[in-house]
Amino acid sequence: MSRGLRLALPLALIAGLSACSLRPLYVDGGAGATAATLSSVEVSAIGGQSGWLVRNALDDRLHRQGQAAARYKLEVELDDDITGFGTRLDNTISRERRTLRARYRLVDAATGSVLLDQTAAADAGIDVTQSDYATLAAEQTALERMAERLADQIVARVATYAGRSTAR
Repeated sequence: MSRGLRLALPLALIAGLSACSLRPLYVDGGAGATAATLSSVEVSAIGGQSGWLVRNALDDRLHRQGQAAARYKLEVELDDDITGFGTRLDNTISRERRTLRARYRLVDAATGSVLLDQTAAADAGIDVTQSDYATLAAEQTALERMAERLADQIVARVATYAGRSTAR
């Protein structure tokens, strides 16, 4: 391959990317339309400990400032499940799978219309030890991590929706 062709090929690829209509989601950083939309989302109360963890994680990621009226409301329903599998010789459970599923809806606060209705899920494997304390601590740690992952998924999908709706 000639040297000129090796230089021209990457330049042609870069030029081709500029015409593909891809644009950054957070194009203007914290002052952009996507960030403004995310900060105008109010998360409704979610019941239970897992709900409290997910709501706090969502609030942290949305950067809601509370002073202005919310344009959107995020309604989240959780399903938290622990299933035992794997048994020892004495028929006690040796492993658990904890699953946290969320169905969430982004609702326009003014009209009440549902703009986004989706699900997200996270799961974790937990070793069941002879120590009840260690098992409970592992279950709690798994729940905290899953709440963070759920919040990441939900905010990413709401941000994608916001980016698409502001591009129109």
